[in-house]
Amino acid sequence: MEQPLQPKAVIVIFGATGDLAKRKLFPSIYRLYQHGKISKNFAVIGLARREWTDEVLRENVVESIEEAVSPDENLDEFVSHFYYHPFDVTEDSSYQGLKHLIKNLEGEYDTDGNRIFYLAMAPNFFGTIANKLKAYELEKSDGWSRLVIEKPFGHNLESAKGLNNQIRSAFKEDQIYRIDHYLGKQMVQNIEVIRFANGIFEHLWNNRFISNIQITSSEVLGVEERARYYDHSGATRDMVQNHILQMVALLLMEPPIKLTTDEIRSEKIKVLRALRPLDKNEISKSFVRGQYDAGEINGEAVPSYREEDEELTESNTETFVAGKLLIDNYRWAGVPIYIRTGKRMTEKSTKIVIEFKDIPMNLYYKKDNDRNPNLLSINIQPNEGITLGLNARKSSEGSLAEPIQLAYNLNESSGINTPEAYERLLYDCMIGDATNFTHWDEVALSWKFVDTVLDAWSKEKADFPNYKSGSMGPKEADELLAKDGFHWWEV
Repeated sequence: MEQPLQPKAVIVIFGATGDLAKRKLFPSIYRLYQHGKISKNFAVIGLARREWTDEVLRENVVESIEEAVSPDENLDEFVSHFYYHPFDVTEDSSYQGLKHLIKNLEGEYDTDGNRIFYLAMAPNFFGTIANKLKAYELEKSDGWSRLVIEKPFGHNLESAKGLNNQIRSAFKEDQIYRIDHYLGKQMVQNIEVIRFANGIFEHLWNNRFISNIQITSSEVLGVEERARYYDHSGATRDMVQNHILQMVALLLMEPPIKLTTDEIRSEKIKVLRALRPLDKNEISKSFVRGQYDAGEINGEAVPSYREEDEELTESNTETFVAGKLLIDNYRWAGVPIYIRTGKRMTEKSTKIVIEFKDIPMNLYYKKDNDRNPNLLSINIQPNEGITLGLNARKSSEGSLAEPIQLAYNLNESSGINTPEAYERLLYDCMIGDATNFTHWDEVALSWKFVDTVLDAWSKEKADFPNYKSGSMGPKEADELLAKDGFHWWEV
């Protein structure tokens, strides 16, 4: 088996006392260390306002990874690579101190001048931090330096452009890694392999054989303690603009010339450019919004969105969105892509269903409404895997077809311990592979598309709440497909 690259680097985490660092970043760095995918020549600098010390940060790191560690494992060597620096992103003295600390650690750990600046904090500070890093020449080193940015990248196209201009004045595009954790998920990365490594699918992957594509990302949870953030975002900004449109691009892109970052990104961008623009006066014909009402989840009563926080009493923010997308190119003309995502739904699930066209005059159906078209289901989470639905005769009597499923479940494969999305993406960043990070053109085209929807919705008050917690969304989402002769597949 080929040995993984073992990059050297100083990793600087802005917002090291926050939830993201504790839940995702520290455990991911530990697993890279544990699996030999990071050199022993590394250091992590945690930055935040709190007056912590190296020891306090190290205690928090141990606490964050304790579930992944055997009781007798000694973590002293691992956590000795972590350092804390109290930091105010607006204060010049903070950057001077950071520069001094980085220089010292680069000498101590012999990291070849490689630097990652990970912005795990509120996006309104991104531009300030990037420009301060440039002002103190922290982005310049003997090795490489990279800036990792969490979503949301802007609130609309205009703000995204402003943010991008700020960041690009300090870092080049190939130094900027805009993270979308969905692109780190095993089955999302598998979309390309399923398509381009299997002749059985690639030859059928077009409007001659596919009738529609459905993407569902449902959550059981409500907004919980994220109420204030979420009310400024909503389901469209939180999920559609990034995660869902990224999956659309991967599903519908043309085969790249080579499996390189630039070629794959180029094909994804072509898909987003081919998205049919929406008529702002006819949004209701192709998009549905919803907000959850009180209901039951797993037998327990849960409140409505507007009852989650006193500030949400009159909220017009959508917690659910469903839409019909069309791609105006040779391969996909006429094939509807249906998307839906929401909170407080029946189950937690992210899946893609490709419905193939049925054969004409199928003699093995009792009647037309018994039809069972062939379905390819790609389950992203929680049960990662692929299912292909076929028709066969199950019983010995009669000649009618019944659906059967050929299934491969990644979670049940012996010996497979798939890395977390953040672990995979952090490693990709360290080895300079930007394939699974979003390019600015992808961000801009996605915002351009969803802005039309959001602008139309902002001008009229919605009739909320309009779906019960524990359901699969408002009935209008079902009608969106029904008028085209389809329905959502729950497979």
